[in-house]
Amino acid sequence: MNAAHDAVAELPAPMREALQAAYQTPPRAYHNFAHVEAVLGVFDDVAQGAGWAQPREVRLAILYHDAVYDARAGDNEARSADLALESIARWLPEAGIDTARVAHLIRLTARHGQLGPDDFADDPHPDDTRRFLDCDMAILAADDATFDAYDRGIAAEYRHVPRWLYAVNRRRFLKSLLARPRIFLDEGFHARLDTRARHNLRRAVTTKR
Repeated sequence: MNAAHDAVAELPAPMREALQAAYQTPPRAYHNFAHVEAVLGVFDDVAQGAGWAQPREVRLAILYHDAVYDARAGDNEARSADLALESIARWLPEAGIDTARVAHLIRLTARHGQLGPDDFADDPHPDDTRRFLDCDMAILAADDATFDAYDRGIAAEYRHVPRWLYAVNRRRFLKSLLARPRIFLDEGFHARLDTRARHNLRRAVTTKR
């Protein structure tokens, strides 16, 4: 079984079914369960290397981080965190999960591209936080075809926005990532993925007209 199947199979059946249903509503071109599977694959890579201080909490955060997604809304992360809290309380009440930690990690995904490596001084497990956020952003360093499919998927999810306006805003976001001294927060992710991510971002920026 792959990482995603393992993670989902460990959930109680009603929790598993509700989670999978959430990722089908509304239909998504990128923020679907295939994205969760990809992020869980990166999670497993970290688990086999640097490791996680709170692997259960990080994995649950990955499973739920895009469970609520509407490209027209501005509170997806907060609502996904709330859904995670409700689901854990309902189906895993005796599992000893640090639910506040799960919710905190999910809410932080609203700040992708705004955080730096040193922004977690008060975090009890800052390496987990950096690596969790980097797992979600690892798509930026994918091979050309996978990155381009991701970029098209995001565009499809924002098809309600006029194309010219979407292109302007998307290009601004990608350029802001390129302008940052660090795209990835964890040192290991930075060393492995920065060059490839910048290659993809430069390609994408030149095509946004």
